[in-house]
Amino acid sequence: MARNYPDIPHEFDVVTLVVLRRPARAPELTEAELDDLQARHLAYRAALRRDGVIVANGPFDAQSDPSFRGMSIFACDPAEAARLTDGDPSVIAGRLTYDVMEWWVAAGTLGFPLATGPVGERRVMPD
Repeated sequence: MARNYPDIPHEFDVVTLVVLRRPARAPELTEAELDDLQARHLAYRAALRRDGVIVANGPFDAQSDPSFRGMSIFACDPAEAARLTDGDPSVIAGRLTYDVMEWWVAAGTLGFPLATGPVGERRVMPD
């Protein structure tokens, strides 16, 4: 179908996204506990980036839904991204939850200059 319309790409780069959210019933923590948890969360995400598993990562700001906290692009499949996100200290503590998805973008529109290997895969939209 996409081949019949010139403005719809035929090839896509498919990457794995993880969107972090604050659950409605996140546990209450003291300021000191929150500071410690945030430090461990950031260290965990930084280690995944150093290992080349996360290629882009960061918090949201000025979003329409404040429960959305941040997003990461992973250089692995969705199942592995979920497994790794389950190990995030903030997820373990119940302060964050997440959604994992594949994001299809027109081939060649994304670049990850700091990535040490391939990110996602090239696919063709099924007819």
